Amino acid sequence: MKELKIKAEDAQMNTVNDFIHSCLPDNCNEIIFNKIDLAVEEIFVNIAHYAYNPGEGDAWISVSFDEEDRVLTIIFKDNGKKFNPIAKEDPDVTLSAEEREIGGLGIFLTKKFMDSVNYEYKDNQNILTIRKKIV
Repeated sequence: MKELKIKAEDAQMNTVNDFIHSCLPDNCNEIIFNKIDLAVEEIFVNIAHYAYNPGEGDAWISVSFDEEDRVLTIIFKDNGKKFNPIAKEDPDVTLSAEEREIGGLGIFLTKKFMDSVNYEYKDNQNILTIRKKIV
């Protein structure tokens, strides 16, 4: 497992992407690569914008890849406000963009693109775990 502790701020997004990319297997196809990128950006930006608002804090990202099962696991942790992003009802994507409420589309796509998305609050930490099979 590889781990990264980083300031939870937008300016760190490239560092987060570089870290995640360094953990992906060489044969990760572009479609899965892009889905992972979208999910990682959505989760990290939400931590950066909301977890510590109006203050600031850190995020911890852990990545592991199970070679045998070909499953990538990414765990995001923060000590910010307790918030379960997957508890919110999915947006109604049958409505036009103008008709839909603002927000929620990124985590909706994360749930659609990843094989599993789990949240828990433990030891005063938000812990969001995503998994994706790399075929």
